[in-house]
Amino acid sequence: MKHYLSILFLFVCCIISCTEADDTSIQVSTLEDFGGAEFLGDNYDEIIENPFINTADEAVSTFSVDADGAAYANMRRFIQESQQLPPVNSIRTEELINYFNLDYEYTDTTHPINLNGEISTCPWNASNQLVRIGIKGKPIPEAELPASNFVFLIDVSGSMSSEDKLELLKNGFKLFVDELTDQDRVAIVTYAGNAGLVLPSTPGSQKQTIKDAINSLGSGGSTAGAEGIITAYEIAQQHLIEGGNNRIIIGSDGDFNVGPSSTEDLVTLIEEKRDLGIFLTVLGVGRGNLNDAALEQIANNGNGTYEYIDTIEQLRKVFIYDFSKFFTVAKDVKVQVQFNPENVLAYRLIGYENRILDNEDFEDDEEDAGEIGANQNITAIYEIIPQTNQNLNIKALTIDFRYKNPDEDLSIPLSLDVFDEGNTFTQSSDYMQFTASIASFAMLLRDSEYKGTSTYGDIINWLDNTSLADSYNFKAQFRDLVQQASSF
Repeated sequence: MKHYLSILFLFVCCIISCTEADDTSIQVSTLEDFGGAEFLGDNYDEIIENPFINTADEAVSTFSVDADGAAYANMRRFIQESQQLPPVNSIRTEELINYFNLDYEYTDTTHPINLNGEISTCPWNASNQLVRIGIKGKPIPEAELPASNFVFLIDVSGSMSSEDKLELLKNGFKLFVDELTDQDRVAIVTYAGNAGLVLPSTPGSQKQTIKDAINSLGSGGSTAGAEGIITAYEIAQQHLIEGGNNRIIIGSDGDFNVGPSSTEDLVTLIEEKRDLGIFLTVLGVGRGNLNDAALEQIANNGNGTYEYIDTIEQLRKVFIYDFSKFFTVAKDVKVQVQFNPENVLAYRLIGYENRILDNEDFEDDEEDAGEIGANQNITAIYEIIPQTNQNLNIKALTIDFRYKNPDEDLSIPLSLDVFDEGNTFTQSSDYMQFTASIASFAMLLRDSEYKGTSTYGDIINWLDNTSLADSYNFKAQFRDLVQQASSF
Protein backbone atom coordinates (compact mmCIF):
# COMPACT_ATOMS: atom_id res chain seq x y z
CA MET A 1 0.00 0.00 0.00
CA LYS A 2 2.83 2.39 0.87
CA HIS A 3 4.37 1.64 -2.53
CA TYR A 4 1.24 2.75 -4.39
CA LEU A 5 0.86 5.84 -2.20
CA SER A 6 4.43 6.81 -3.01
CA ILE A 7 3.74 6.47 -6.74
CA LEU A 8 0.57 8.54 -6.38
CA PHE A 9 2.47 11.22 -4.46
CA LEU A 10 5.17 11.42 -7.13
CA PHE A 11 2.55 11.62 -9.87
CA VAL A 12 0.68 14.46 -8.14
CA CYS A 13 3.93 16.35 -7.56
CA CYS A 14 4.77 15.95 -11.24
CA ILE A 15 1.43 17.45 -12.27
CA ILE A 16 1.82 20.36 -9.83
CA SER A 17 5.29 21.14 -11.14
CA CYS A 18 3.97 21.17 -14.70
CA THR A 19 1.14 23.54 -13.92
CA GLU A 20 3.49 25.94 -12.13
CA ALA A 21 6.03 25.93 -14.96
CA ASP A 22 5.93 28.00 -18.13
CA ASP A 23 4.32 26.72 -21.29
CA THR A 24 7.48 24.91 -22.41
CA SER A 25 7.01 22.21 -19.77
CA ILE A 26 3.25 21.69 -19.69
CA GLN A 27 2.32 18.06 -20.37
CA VAL A 28 5.90 16.99 -21.00
CA SER A 29 5.88 14.58 -18.01
CA THR A 30 4.95 11.03 -18.87
CA LEU A 31 3.21 8.10 -17.30
CA GLU A 32 5.87 5.63 -18.38
CA ASP A 33 7.66 5.78 -15.02
CA PHE A 34 4.38 4.97 -13.32
CA GLY A 35 3.45 1.98 -15.45
CA GLY A 36 1.16 3.86 -17.84
CA ALA A 37 0.80 3.18 -21.54
CA GLU A 38 1.29 6.50 -23.27
CA PHE A 39 2.54 10.04 -22.96
CA LEU A 40 0.36 12.62 -21.29
CA GLY A 41 -1.10 15.06 -23.78
CA ASP A 42 -0.40 13.17 -27.02
CA ASN A 43 -3.51 13.30 -29.18
CA TYR A 44 -4.58 10.59 -31.62
CA ASP A 45 -7.82 10.12 -33.52
CA GLU A 46 -9.76 6.99 -32.68
CA ILE A 47 -9.36 4.19 -35.21
CA ILE A 48 -12.16 1.67 -35.65
CA GLU A 49 -10.90 -1.15 -37.84
CA ASN A 50 -12.65 -1.92 -41.10
CA PRO A 51 -15.00 -4.92 -40.75
CA PHE A 52 -15.63 -7.74 -43.19
CA ILE A 53 -18.24 -6.80 -45.79
CA ASN A 54 -20.36 -9.38 -47.58
CA THR A 55 -19.86 -9.14 -51.31
CA ALA A 56 -23.55 -9.90 -51.84
CA ASP A 57 -24.37 -6.70 -49.93
CA GLU A 58 -21.65 -4.47 -51.42
CA ALA A 59 -19.21 -5.76 -54.02
CA VAL A 60 -17.33 -2.45 -54.44
CA SER A 61 -14.75 -0.93 -52.08
CA THR A 62 -13.30 2.58 -52.60
CA PHE A 63 -10.49 4.40 -50.83
CA SER A 64 -7.84 7.09 -51.24
CA VAL A 65 -4.17 6.14 -51.23
CA ASP A 66 -2.06 7.18 -48.25
CA ALA A 67 1.63 7.92 -48.70
CA ASP A 68 2.33 8.87 -45.06
CA GLY A 69 4.90 7.13 -42.90
CA ALA A 70 4.46 8.95 -39.58
CA ALA A 71 2.79 6.14 -37.66
CA TYR A 72 5.73 3.80 -38.27
CA ALA A 73 8.37 6.17 -36.91
CA ASN A 74 6.16 7.01 -33.94
CA MET A 75 5.63 3.30 -33.23
CA ARG A 76 9.37 2.72 -33.40
CA ARG A 77 9.95 5.54 -30.90
CA PHE A 78 7.62 3.91 -28.37
CA ILE A 79 9.24 0.48 -28.71
CA GLN A 80 12.89 1.52 -28.94
CA GLU A 81 13.04 4.59 -26.75
CA SER A 82 10.17 4.16 -24.29
CA GLN A 83 10.37 0.36 -24.05
CA GLN A 84 6.60 -0.02 -24.33
CA LEU A 85 3.93 -0.81 -26.88
CA PRO A 86 2.44 2.25 -28.58
CA PRO A 87 -1.12 3.48 -27.96
CA VAL A 88 -3.61 1.54 -30.06
CA ASN A 89 -4.91 4.63 -31.85
CA SER A 90 -1.41 5.64 -32.95
CA ILE A 91 -1.27 2.56 -35.19
CA ARG A 92 -2.37 3.43 -38.72
CA THR A 93 -1.58 0.19 -40.50
CA GLU A 94 -1.23 1.68 -43.98
CA GLU A 95 1.47 4.03 -42.71
CA LEU A 96 3.45 1.14 -41.27
CA ILE A 97 3.26 -0.68 -44.59
CA ASN A 98 4.05 2.35 -46.75
CA TYR A 99 7.02 3.45 -44.68
CA PHE A 100 9.28 1.09 -46.64
CA ASN A 101 10.73 1.45 -50.09
CA LEU A 102 9.79 -1.49 -52.30
CA ASP A 103 11.26 -2.05 -55.75
CA TYR A 104 7.94 -2.32 -57.57
CA GLU A 105 8.47 -2.22 -61.32
CA TYR A 106 7.84 0.91 -63.33
CA THR A 107 7.69 -0.05 -67.00
CA ASP A 108 4.66 1.70 -68.52
CA THR A 109 5.85 5.26 -69.11
CA THR A 110 2.49 6.38 -70.51
CA HIS A 111 1.30 6.93 -66.93
CA PRO A 112 3.06 8.41 -63.87
CA ILE A 113 1.98 5.40 -61.80
CA ASN A 114 2.22 1.66 -62.52
CA LEU A 115 0.09 -1.08 -60.95
CA ASN A 116 0.57 -4.64 -59.72
CA GLY A 117 -1.37 -7.13 -57.62
CA GLU A 118 -1.61 -10.72 -56.44
CA ILE A 119 -3.59 -13.18 -54.32
CA SER A 120 -2.34 -15.79 -51.88
CA THR A 121 -3.57 -17.71 -48.88
CA CYS A 122 -3.73 -15.82 -45.59
CA PRO A 123 -1.05 -16.89 -43.07
CA TRP A 124 -3.05 -15.94 -39.96
CA ASN A 125 -6.33 -17.50 -41.11
CA ALA A 126 -5.89 -20.63 -43.20
CA SER A 127 -9.41 -20.51 -44.64
CA ASN A 128 -8.98 -16.97 -45.98
CA GLN A 129 -6.90 -15.24 -48.64
CA LEU A 130 -4.98 -11.99 -49.03
CA VAL A 131 -5.03 -9.53 -51.92
CA ARG A 132 -2.05 -7.20 -52.33
CA ILE A 133 -2.43 -4.05 -54.44
CA GLY A 134 0.76 -2.22 -55.39
CA ILE A 135 1.30 1.20 -56.95
CA LYS A 136 4.63 2.59 -58.11
CA GLY A 137 5.30 6.28 -58.72
CA LYS A 138 7.35 7.31 -61.73
CA PRO A 139 11.06 7.59 -60.92
CA ILE A 140 12.65 10.90 -61.89
CA PRO A 141 16.45 11.02 -62.33
CA GLU A 142 18.05 13.57 -60.04
CA ALA A 143 19.28 15.64 -62.99
CA GLU A 144 15.70 15.90 -64.32
CA LEU A 145 13.97 17.04 -61.13
CA PRO A 146 12.09 20.29 -61.75
CA ALA A 147 13.02 23.59 -60.12
CA SER A 148 11.54 23.88 -56.63
CA ASN A 149 9.96 26.68 -54.64
CA PHE A 150 10.14 25.58 -51.01
CA VAL A 151 8.79 27.35 -47.96
CA PHE A 152 9.91 26.02 -44.58
CA LEU A 153 7.18 26.73 -42.01
CA ILE A 154 8.77 26.08 -38.63
CA ASP A 155 7.04 26.11 -35.24
CA VAL A 156 9.23 28.03 -32.77
CA SER A 157 6.69 28.25 -29.94
CA GLY A 158 7.60 27.45 -26.34
CA SER A 159 6.49 23.83 -26.60
CA MET A 160 9.21 23.25 -29.22
CA SER A 161 12.14 23.94 -26.90
CA SER A 162 13.22 20.34 -26.20
CA GLU A 163 16.08 18.70 -28.10
CA ASP A 164 13.76 16.24 -29.86
CA LYS A 165 11.72 19.06 -31.42
CA LEU A 166 13.14 22.33 -32.78
CA GLU A 167 16.79 21.32 -32.61
CA LEU A 168 16.06 18.04 -34.38
CA LEU A 169 14.11 19.86 -37.09
CA LYS A 170 16.90 22.42 -37.55
CA ASN A 171 19.37 19.61 -38.18
CA GLY A 172 17.00 18.08 -40.69
CA PHE A 173 16.38 21.28 -42.62
CA LYS A 174 20.13 21.85 -42.87
CA LEU A 175 20.52 18.36 -44.35
CA PHE A 176 17.75 19.25 -46.77
CA VAL A 177 19.53 22.45 -47.86
CA ASP A 178 22.50 20.37 -49.01
CA GLU A 179 20.18 18.58 -51.47
CA LEU A 180 19.08 21.82 -53.18
CA THR A 181 20.22 22.87 -56.62
CA ASP A 182 21.01 26.42 -57.73
CA GLN A 183 17.66 26.64 -59.52
CA ASP A 184 15.72 25.95 -56.28
CA ARG A 185 14.49 28.60 -53.86
CA VAL A 186 13.82 28.51 -50.11
CA ALA A 187 11.94 30.87 -47.80
CA ILE A 188 11.64 30.37 -44.03
CA VAL A 189 8.52 31.34 -42.10
CA THR A 190 8.25 30.80 -38.34
CA TYR A 191 5.30 31.00 -36.03
CA ALA A 192 4.92 31.40 -32.30
CA GLY A 193 2.63 34.13 -30.97
CA ASN A 194 2.78 35.62 -34.46
CA ALA A 195 4.00 34.49 -37.86
CA GLY A 196 7.19 36.02 -39.22
CA LEU A 197 9.37 35.85 -42.32
CA VAL A 198 12.86 34.85 -41.19
CA LEU A 199 14.30 34.39 -44.67
CA PRO A 200 12.82 35.74 -47.91
CA SER A 201 12.81 33.38 -50.87
CA THR A 202 16.50 32.70 -51.46
CA PRO A 203 18.28 30.79 -54.26
CA GLY A 204 19.52 27.32 -53.39
CA SER A 205 23.01 28.42 -54.35
CA GLN A 206 23.16 30.51 -51.14
CA LYS A 207 23.30 27.50 -48.87
CA GLN A 208 25.21 29.14 -46.03
CA THR A 209 22.75 32.04 -45.92
CA ILE A 210 19.87 29.58 -45.61
CA LYS A 211 21.68 27.55 -42.94
CA ASP A 212 22.51 30.68 -40.95
CA ALA A 213 18.82 31.56 -40.90
CA ILE A 214 17.99 28.05 -39.68
CA ASN A 215 20.69 28.24 -36.98
CA SER A 216 19.22 31.51 -35.70
CA LEU A 217 15.89 29.95 -34.78
CA GLY A 218 14.94 29.77 -31.10
CA SER A 219 11.74 28.85 -29.29
CA GLY A 220 9.31 30.79 -27.13
CA GLY A 221 5.69 31.91 -26.96
CA SER A 222 2.33 30.42 -27.88
CA THR A 223 1.45 28.75 -31.18
CA ALA A 224 -0.42 30.67 -33.90
CA GLY A 225 -0.47 27.83 -36.40
CA ALA A 226 -3.18 29.22 -38.69
CA GLU A 227 -1.39 32.54 -39.10
CA GLY A 228 1.81 30.71 -39.99
CA ILE A 229 0.03 28.58 -42.58
CA ILE A 230 -1.54 31.66 -44.20
CA THR A 231 1.83 33.45 -44.37
CA ALA A 232 3.59 30.39 -45.81
CA TYR A 233 1.05 30.04 -48.61
CA GLU A 234 1.33 33.76 -49.41
CA ILE A 235 5.11 33.45 -49.76
CA ALA A 236 4.79 30.26 -51.84
CA GLN A 237 2.30 31.96 -54.15
CA GLN A 238 4.55 35.00 -54.62
CA HIS A 239 7.35 32.78 -55.92
CA LEU A 240 5.24 30.12 -57.64
CA ILE A 241 7.14 28.24 -60.35
CA GLU A 242 4.82 27.31 -63.20
CA GLY A 243 5.45 23.69 -64.09
CA GLY A 244 7.81 23.42 -61.13
CA ASN A 245 7.65 21.91 -57.67
CA ASN A 246 5.96 24.22 -55.18
CA ARG A 247 5.85 22.87 -51.63
CA ILE A 248 5.48 24.00 -48.03
CA ILE A 249 7.24 21.89 -45.39
CA ILE A 250 5.75 22.29 -41.92
CA GLY A 251 7.66 21.23 -38.79
CA SER A 252 5.67 21.20 -35.53
CA ASP A 253 4.43 19.21 -32.56
CA GLY A 254 0.92 20.34 -33.59
CA ASP A 255 0.23 22.07 -30.28
CA PHE A 256 -1.72 24.94 -31.86
CA ASN A 257 -3.28 27.25 -29.25
CA VAL A 258 -3.65 30.77 -30.69
CA GLY A 259 -6.22 31.84 -33.29
CA PRO A 260 -8.04 29.14 -35.28
CA SER A 261 -6.53 26.10 -33.60
CA SER A 262 -8.98 23.19 -33.65
CA THR A 263 -8.36 20.41 -36.15
CA GLU A 264 -11.59 21.38 -37.92
CA ASP A 265 -10.52 25.02 -38.24
CA LEU A 266 -7.10 24.13 -39.58
CA VAL A 267 -8.45 21.56 -42.02
CA THR A 268 -10.92 24.13 -43.37
CA LEU A 269 -8.05 26.58 -43.85
CA ILE A 270 -5.92 23.97 -45.62
CA GLU A 271 -8.78 22.91 -47.89
CA GLU A 272 -9.09 26.51 -49.09
CA LYS A 273 -5.42 26.46 -50.10
CA ARG A 274 -5.00 23.09 -51.77
CA ASP A 275 -6.10 24.19 -55.26
CA LEU A 276 -3.26 26.72 -55.50
CA GLY A 277 -0.82 24.22 -57.02
CA ILE A 278 1.17 24.09 -53.78
CA PHE A 279 1.85 20.75 -52.10
CA LEU A 280 2.46 20.09 -48.43
CA THR A 281 4.77 18.02 -46.27
CA VAL A 282 4.01 17.87 -42.54
CA LEU A 283 6.74 16.81 -40.10
CA GLY A 284 5.67 15.93 -36.57
CA VAL A 285 8.11 15.94 -33.65
CA GLY A 286 8.22 15.38 -29.92
CA ARG A 287 6.17 13.72 -27.24
CA GLY A 288 3.96 14.78 -24.39
CA ASN A 289 1.90 17.18 -26.49
CA LEU A 290 2.17 15.67 -29.96
CA ASN A 291 -1.08 16.50 -31.76
CA ASP A 292 -0.82 13.64 -34.21
CA ALA A 293 -4.52 13.89 -35.05
CA ALA A 294 -4.26 17.49 -36.26
CA LEU A 295 -0.98 17.04 -38.15
CA GLU A 296 -2.25 13.99 -40.01
CA GLN A 297 -5.51 15.66 -41.00
CA ILE A 298 -3.72 18.82 -42.17
CA ALA A 299 -1.58 16.66 -44.47
CA ASN A 300 -4.50 14.53 -45.65
CA ASN A 301 -6.59 17.54 -46.61
CA GLY A 302 -3.84 19.71 -48.05
CA ASN A 303 -2.39 17.67 -50.93
CA GLY A 304 0.24 16.51 -48.51
CA THR A 305 2.05 13.76 -46.67
CA TYR A 306 2.83 13.34 -42.98
CA GLU A 307 6.04 12.04 -41.44
CA TYR A 308 7.18 11.79 -37.83
CA ILE A 309 10.79 12.63 -36.95
CA ASP A 310 12.25 10.73 -34.00
CA THR A 311 15.95 10.26 -34.82
CA ILE A 312 18.80 11.63 -36.91
CA GLU A 313 18.52 8.57 -39.14
CA GLN A 314 14.84 9.34 -39.71
CA LEU A 315 15.92 12.85 -40.74
CA ARG A 316 18.24 11.32 -43.32
CA LYS A 317 15.46 9.07 -44.60
CA VAL A 318 12.98 11.91 -45.08
CA PHE A 319 15.37 14.60 -46.30
CA ILE A 320 17.98 12.59 -48.22
CA TYR A 321 17.14 8.95 -48.96
CA ASP A 322 13.53 9.77 -49.91
CA PHE A 323 14.22 13.23 -51.32
CA SER A 324 12.41 12.39 -54.58
CA LYS A 325 9.13 12.02 -52.66
CA PHE A 326 9.03 15.80 -52.32
CA PHE A 327 8.17 15.81 -56.05
CA THR A 328 4.56 14.76 -56.66
CA VAL A 329 3.99 12.72 -59.83
CA ALA A 330 0.26 11.98 -59.31
CA LYS A 331 -2.35 13.60 -57.11
CA ASP A 332 -5.86 12.67 -55.94
CA VAL A 333 -5.12 8.97 -56.45
CA LYS A 334 -8.17 6.79 -55.75
CA VAL A 335 -8.64 3.04 -55.75
CA GLN A 336 -11.91 1.19 -56.38
CA VAL A 337 -12.03 -2.60 -56.10
CA GLN A 338 -14.84 -4.63 -57.69
CA PHE A 339 -14.95 -8.09 -56.12
CA ASN A 340 -16.37 -10.98 -58.09
CA PRO A 341 -19.17 -12.52 -55.98
CA GLU A 342 -18.57 -15.89 -57.65
CA ASN A 343 -15.15 -16.11 -56.02
CA VAL A 344 -15.28 -13.75 -53.04
CA LEU A 345 -17.79 -14.16 -50.22
CA ALA A 346 -16.56 -11.21 -48.09
CA TYR A 347 -13.63 -8.81 -47.88
CA ARG A 348 -11.89 -6.50 -45.41
CA LEU A 349 -9.51 -3.63 -46.20
CA ILE A 350 -6.65 -3.72 -43.70
CA GLY A 351 -5.95 -0.14 -42.60
CA TYR A 352 -6.91 3.03 -44.50
CA GLU A 353 -9.75 3.59 -42.01
CA ASN A 354 -9.70 7.37 -42.39
CA ARG A 355 -9.18 7.13 -46.15
CA ILE A 356 -12.41 5.32 -47.03
CA LEU A 357 -14.43 7.00 -49.79
CA ASP A 358 -18.03 6.65 -50.87
CA ASN A 359 -18.27 4.73 -54.14
CA GLU A 360 -19.70 7.77 -55.91
CA ASP A 361 -16.61 9.78 -54.88
CA PHE A 362 -14.45 7.71 -57.20
CA GLU A 363 -15.37 9.59 -60.37
CA ASP A 364 -15.92 12.93 -58.62
CA ASP A 365 -12.93 15.06 -59.51
CA GLU A 366 -13.85 17.52 -56.77
CA GLU A 367 -13.22 14.86 -54.13
CA ASP A 368 -9.74 15.08 -52.63
CA ALA A 369 -7.49 12.02 -52.35
CA GLY A 370 -3.85 11.16 -51.71
CA GLU A 371 -0.65 12.00 -53.56
CA ILE A 372 2.24 9.85 -54.76
CA GLY A 373 5.81 11.13 -55.01
CA ALA A 374 8.50 10.23 -57.51
CA ASN A 375 9.70 6.63 -57.10
CA GLN A 376 7.31 6.11 -54.19
CA ASN A 377 5.40 2.87 -53.64
CA ILE A 378 1.97 2.43 -52.12
CA THR A 379 0.52 -0.90 -50.94
CA ALA A 380 -2.94 -1.92 -49.79
CA ILE A 381 -3.97 -5.35 -48.51
CA TYR A 382 -7.41 -6.93 -48.35
CA GLU A 383 -8.24 -10.07 -46.44
CA ILE A 384 -10.95 -11.99 -48.29
CA ILE A 385 -13.19 -14.91 -47.43
CA PRO A 386 -13.38 -17.01 -50.59
CA GLN A 387 -16.45 -18.82 -51.86
CA THR A 388 -16.49 -22.56 -51.19
CA ASN A 389 -16.32 -23.43 -54.86
CA GLN A 390 -14.00 -20.95 -56.53
CA ASN A 391 -13.50 -20.74 -60.28
CA LEU A 392 -9.83 -19.97 -60.86
CA ASN A 393 -10.43 -19.43 -64.58
CA ILE A 394 -12.21 -16.12 -64.00
CA LYS A 395 -10.89 -12.93 -62.46
CA ALA A 396 -11.31 -12.60 -58.71
CA LEU A 397 -11.45 -8.82 -58.78
CA THR A 398 -10.96 -5.73 -60.91
CA ILE A 399 -9.09 -2.75 -59.50
CA ASP A 400 -9.87 0.64 -60.99
CA PHE A 401 -7.65 3.64 -60.31
CA ARG A 402 -8.01 7.33 -60.94
CA TYR A 403 -5.26 9.92 -60.71
CA LYS A 404 -4.56 13.49 -61.81
CA ASN A 405 -1.33 14.90 -63.12
CA PRO A 406 0.07 17.37 -60.55
CA ASP A 407 -0.92 20.46 -62.56
CA GLU A 408 -4.27 19.20 -63.91
CA ASP A 409 -7.82 18.96 -62.58
CA LEU A 410 -9.24 16.08 -64.64
CA SER A 411 -8.64 12.52 -63.47
CA ILE A 412 -7.30 9.74 -65.68
CA PRO A 413 -8.52 6.13 -65.29
CA LEU A 414 -6.43 2.95 -65.04
CA SER A 415 -7.47 -0.62 -64.28
CA LEU A 416 -5.96 -3.96 -63.32
CA ASP A 417 -7.58 -7.40 -63.33
CA VAL A 418 -6.33 -9.83 -60.69
CA PHE A 419 -6.71 -13.60 -60.96
CA ASP A 420 -6.33 -16.18 -58.22
CA GLU A 421 -3.48 -18.42 -59.32
CA GLY A 422 -3.83 -20.70 -56.31
CA ASN A 423 -0.63 -19.55 -54.59
CA THR A 424 0.00 -20.29 -50.96
CA PHE A 425 1.49 -17.56 -48.80
CA THR A 426 4.97 -19.11 -49.02
CA GLN A 427 4.61 -19.23 -52.82
CA SER A 428 3.67 -15.56 -53.02
CA SER A 429 6.10 -12.75 -53.82
CA ASP A 430 8.47 -11.28 -51.26
CA TYR A 431 6.38 -8.13 -51.55
CA MET A 432 3.31 -9.99 -50.33
CA GLN A 433 5.14 -11.74 -47.51
CA PHE A 434 6.86 -8.60 -46.29
CA THR A 435 3.84 -6.28 -46.40
CA ALA A 436 1.53 -8.91 -44.92
CA SER A 437 4.03 -9.34 -42.07
CA ILE A 438 3.75 -5.61 -41.34
CA ALA A 439 -0.05 -5.79 -41.47
CA SER A 440 -0.02 -8.69 -39.03
CA PHE A 441 2.35 -6.84 -36.70
CA ALA A 442 0.01 -3.85 -36.69
CA MET A 443 -2.91 -6.10 -35.76
CA LEU A 444 -0.93 -7.62 -32.89
CA LEU A 445 -0.01 -4.16 -31.61
CA ARG A 446 -3.70 -3.25 -31.72
CA ASP A 447 -4.73 -6.61 -30.25
CA SER A 448 -7.12 -6.68 -33.18
CA GLU A 449 -10.07 -9.04 -33.29
CA TYR A 450 -8.85 -9.86 -36.81
CA LYS A 451 -5.29 -10.87 -35.85
CA GLY A 452 -6.10 -14.57 -36.22
CA THR A 453 -3.47 -17.09 -35.18
CA SER A 454 -0.39 -14.98 -35.89
CA THR A 455 2.31 -14.43 -33.29
CA TYR A 456 5.43 -12.27 -33.17
CA GLY A 457 7.42 -15.44 -33.82
CA ASP A 458 5.37 -16.16 -36.95
CA ILE A 459 6.06 -12.66 -38.25
CA ILE A 460 9.80 -13.08 -37.76
CA ASN A 461 9.68 -16.38 -39.66
CA TRP A 462 7.77 -14.74 -42.53
CA LEU A 463 10.28 -11.90 -42.67
CA ASP A 464 13.17 -14.35 -42.69
CA ASN A 465 11.63 -15.95 -45.78
CA THR A 466 11.97 -12.70 -47.77
CA SER A 467 14.95 -11.24 -49.56
CA LEU A 468 14.30 -7.62 -50.46
CA ALA A 469 16.77 -4.81 -51.08
CA ASP A 470 17.56 -3.05 -47.81
CA SER A 471 20.02 -0.28 -48.62
CA TYR A 472 19.60 1.58 -45.33
CA ASN A 473 18.83 -1.36 -43.03
CA PHE A 474 15.23 -0.29 -42.31
CA LYS A 475 13.77 -3.73 -43.08
CA ALA A 476 16.29 -5.42 -40.78
CA GLN A 477 15.42 -2.85 -38.12
CA PHE A 478 11.75 -3.77 -38.47
CA ARG A 479 12.58 -7.39 -37.65
CA ASP A 480 14.36 -6.17 -34.51
CA LEU A 481 11.27 -4.16 -33.54
CA VAL A 482 9.09 -7.23 -33.84
CA GLN A 483 11.50 -9.16 -31.64
CA GLN A 484 11.59 -6.34 -29.10
CA ALA A 485 7.79 -5.97 -29.02
CA SER A 486 7.42 -9.66 -28.28
CA SER A 487 9.15 -9.14 -24.92
CA PHE A 488 6.71 -6.52 -23.57
